[in-house]
Amino acid sequence: MINRELLAPKSIAVIGGSNNVHKPGGAIVRNLLQGGFEGILRIVNPKEDEVQGIKVFHDVKELPPTELAVLVIPAKLCPAAVEVLASEKQTRAFIIISAGFGEETQAGAILEQRILDICQQYGCALIGPNCIGLLNRNHHSVFTQPIPKLNPQGVDFVSGSGATAVFILESAVIKGLQFNSVWSIGNGKQIGIEDVLQYMDEHFNPDTDSKVKLLYIENVANPDKLLFHAGSLIRKGCRIAAIKAGSSESGSRAASSHTGAIASSDSAVEALFRKAGIVRCHSREELTTVGCIFTLPPLTGKRFAIVTHAGGPGVMLTDALSKGGLEVPKLEGKIAEELKTKLLPGSSVANPIDILATGTPEILGTAIDYCEEHFDNIDAIAVIYGTPGLTTLYEAYEVLHQKIQTCKKPIFPILPSLHTAGPEVAEFLAKGHVNFSDEVTLATALSQIMQTPPPAPPEVQLYGIDIPRLNKTIQSIKDNGYLPPDIVREILSCAGIPMVPEMASSSKDELIAFSNKIGYPVVAKVVGPVHKSDVGGVTLNIRTPEHLSLEFERMMRIEGATAVMVQKMLSGTELFIGAKYEQRFGHVVLCGLGGIFVEVLKDVQSGLAPLSYGEAFSMIHSLKGYRIIKGTRGQQGINEQKYAEIIVRLSTLLRFATEIKEMDINPLLADANDVVAVDARILIEK
Repeated sequence: MINRELLAPKSIAVIGGSNNVHKPGGAIVRNLLQGGFEGILRIVNPKEDEVQGIKVFHDVKELPPTELAVLVIPAKLCPAAVEVLASEKQTRAFIIISAGFGEETQAGAILEQRILDICQQYGCALIGPNCIGLLNRNHHSVFTQPIPKLNPQGVDFVSGSGATAVFILESAVIKGLQFNSVWSIGNGKQIGIEDVLQYMDEHFNPDTDSKVKLLYIENVANPDKLLFHAGSLIRKGCRIAAIKAGSSESGSRAASSHTGAIASSDSAVEALFRKAGIVRCHSREELTTVGCIFTLPPLTGKRFAIVTHAGGPGVMLTDALSKGGLEVPKLEGKIAEELKTKLLPGSSVANPIDILATGTPEILGTAIDYCEEHFDNIDAIAVIYGTPGLTTLYEAYEVLHQKIQTCKKPIFPILPSLHTAGPEVAEFLAKGHVNFSDEVTLATALSQIMQTPPPAPPEVQLYGIDIPRLNKTIQSIKDNGYLPPDIVREILSCAGIPMVPEMASSSKDELIAFSNKIGYPVVAKVVGPVHKSDVGGVTLNIRTPEHLSLEFERMMRIEGATAVMVQKMLSGTELFIGAKYEQRFGHVVLCGLGGIFVEVLKDVQSGLAPLSYGEAFSMIHSLKGYRIIKGTRGQQGINEQKYAEIIVRLSTLLRFATEIKEMDINPLLADANDVVAVDARILIEK
């Protein structure tokens, strides 16, 4: 629970406060004093009489009633202090900085649980233990530096790691990013990242609250809560970016299907963030860069003008923007020629607009004005301006300051000279601006933002799924493991997923009769072995009963074979859909190009079931091989609508069949008219 005593206490007691500002107890007191806490500050220290000018209490029992307590004492002493404060001093909020709890030993976990029990008994809020504290505009209850500039419209930052929070703050401060609050949740015994988001969502005031949230997550404890409240905040006008650390797995695990080999807990995180509309970042620099972008006016298009006095950075930014799906359109014609007359000889206006190292602040302003007022094919302006050693940077940055305030198109300042122009950049940031010192990091962050879809609608739609028939089919299955082809076909039929005509049998005569009925050519596949291709269990383009007879006899001799499946042979682009059940997250649905390329290229996109049509199209369009799906070099594209429909139907089916732990449909064959499932596997665990 998060309460008023935690956020805006009228009195704070630092248990373990000291005069040594190089230790957490002393640093907390210093930061509270320097932060201008307006309430009553009390210190408890058994060995001191005065701490940083404040009279000291020697025991928590001597304290008068106090609303918030910050504990910086050994872990073993914390439960007793919390008990006294909660029961006798009406303390209703605790920030426990101390370590040595559940993150270290089982004995520490017992202490931690005791503290939680006391807090729940008395209705207290608890941050930590094992954290750096809480920082907001009311009190600076943290022991670390830096203390960023605080602003009601600054960023709300929530971190699962205290040390990492400090490093992220370091990265943010030099960019000029301002903050509204910083939450270090530590072990998150009572209040986790999801709980902070819930509070921000349920108490959100669009007129006064920050609309930018940055998250550093080490463990997604409650995916449903994170999804619901992040999506809700974004729909209310907020923007959220997050790092999820710990995404890799040590080594490749053995898996029995394509999906098992590709899907991982990281796929679930990727799918969760996509569904919520969270911009995923992978480094501190990327997270704080995205945060800075969020403070600027939102982009209304993908077309950038680059104004620079250095050719190299302009070229690198052009390359990075183009690689990320953004555009740097060529500037030409009468207006471009007119601009060129106002620049120095040798300048270029093609885009990037290179005003040369000798370009003056006035010329910089002119180039920006033309991008703002005259070039209709420009949506945003990136300005690269460092230290050429020939102009006065204060004047140039003042021009940039004025243009940022007056231009309707967003301006992205790239001021790379942090070493040689530190004071000039600092003065620019002091006016409330941000700085992107590296152009490629900016482009990468911009592309991540542009590729993140809006939150998916929270409603589950059935899309014609035959749920009673599905439940009956699932209940009829007695054993765990991979399902036989006829049951797979029945389950896919419940979702209305079209399938190629097929028959599986251990009778050669039945298969020949079936093939004569559907017409040749046909495909024969062994039934039993999981990876059919690896054991020679697939034969294409069988055109006669005699050929089919020979292949049947050969396949039935393969180890583990129980039958042979015959299918009508179709042609088209091979696609893939898979799904894997992740504990706590639900089913992660994957899509991509099919056949052997699933494992070779691993060009897949993930989504969290159930999926909307918007999510399905976003997944398809995000594939690196999307140009193949769309059609390229004279080859006709596939029916995207039907591909998206199958993804949506499958994801909805999975919502009602948690017994399905893994599923592959690989390949689906697609052309301009149809998308048909050719081969499918379903792993059941009841």
